[in-house]
Amino acid sequence: MATTFDRLSELTTSENPASALDTLISTLRSEQNFHRLFDALMLKRKFDLGLPLTRPSSLADVPAGQRETFEKHYIEAAREVGSLFLKSKQLNEAWLYFRTIQEKEPIAAAINELPFPDDYEKAQELIQIALYDGANPIRGLQLLLKTNGTCNTITTLDQMMPQLSADERKQAAAIMVRHLYDDLQSNVQADVQKRMPFAPPGGSLRELITGRDWLFQDGNYHIDVSHLNSVVRFSRFMDASAPELELALQLAEYGSHLDAQLQYSGEVPFTEFYPAHVQFFRILLGQKVDEAVAYFQQKLDADPDEQDQQMIAYVLVDVLTRTGRIDTAMQVAEKHLKFVDEQSFSFAELCLKAGRSDAWAAAAKEKGDLVAFTAALLAGK
Repeated sequence: MATTFDRLSELTTSENPASALDTLISTLRSEQNFHRLFDALMLKRKFDLGLPLTRPSSLADVPAGQRETFEKHYIEAAREVGSLFLKSKQLNEAWLYFRTIQEKEPIAAAINELPFPDDYEKAQELIQIALYDGANPIRGLQLLLKTNGTCNTITTLDQMMPQLSADERKQAAAIMVRHLYDDLQSNVQADVQKRMPFAPPGGSLRELITGRDWLFQDGNYHIDVSHLNSVVRFSRFMDASAPELELALQLAEYGSHLDAQLQYSGEVPFTEFYPAHVQFFRILLGQKVDEAVAYFQQKLDADPDEQDQQMIAYVLVDVLTRTGRIDTAMQVAEKHLKFVDEQSFSFAELCLKAGRSDAWAAAAKEKGDLVAFTAALLAGK
């Protein structure tokens, strides 16, 4: 019986030797030998383009004039082979191709459809692709929390937050808030029922701790306080549209009742960590806003250090801007942030958002920046 090798030999000596490539591709596809299929697809492209055939998948021997055409074929072949691996449920192999061409969407969609694996090693493989490789960070975070626990997840998230998009940071914070809130509410509920057997079950965390200072006597606590600190800090990434923000406020309120030794200090203006976060979340939620703004304004007015003043002003301007209080944000920024132009905050951009190009121009003139001054004048036209 003639082998595939014999058939390919016959075809290459025929009048149409290119048909050998079609047969090769068809054979590898039917055998589901997808890695070699990719090489075969690229071999066909190099043959068609008259390029060297010794390294089918390499771009090194592709002349500059043909590189764009070859790269287009490379992307198409990688997409095709990656999709074939996905259809055969081989996620790791598929990711090799989609990652190479920087297309994570098919992998992200596939990960969303996959049930969480019960096998620990398979879960870690999925976490690697989803979270650490960035194919689907939120799904990966959920799996990490399920399999590796709160402590590991918080440590990982602390390191990865800067790499996530703004929307992913919001989602990640919401996941951690919901998880910690549920654990803490359950623990406090159990403590209340232990001490008050006839107390009605249920209730929010706020309802459970209100009027029950004895829950915190003698340094008592109901959740790992370092976890609480981290999750409350993560919560600043959320906005009022997240239902978990109200839960974050309750977590901060709980933290405010803890023994002073358990309330770790934060960076300015969150040195009084939990009370400051209570005020921050209230502004976002539109609760007692004037009182909350006054809290940060008093800190700003009382701090003699210019760098601290800028940090307090930045936090205040950020939260005011996020809640649509642009005019108040401008008043703070004009006094403390008018020369700041960084990735995290730009006075010029705030001025444009507030319709105050005149303030931008005034700051540029004071700084002696002719380019910014001209830009501000033009922006005001």
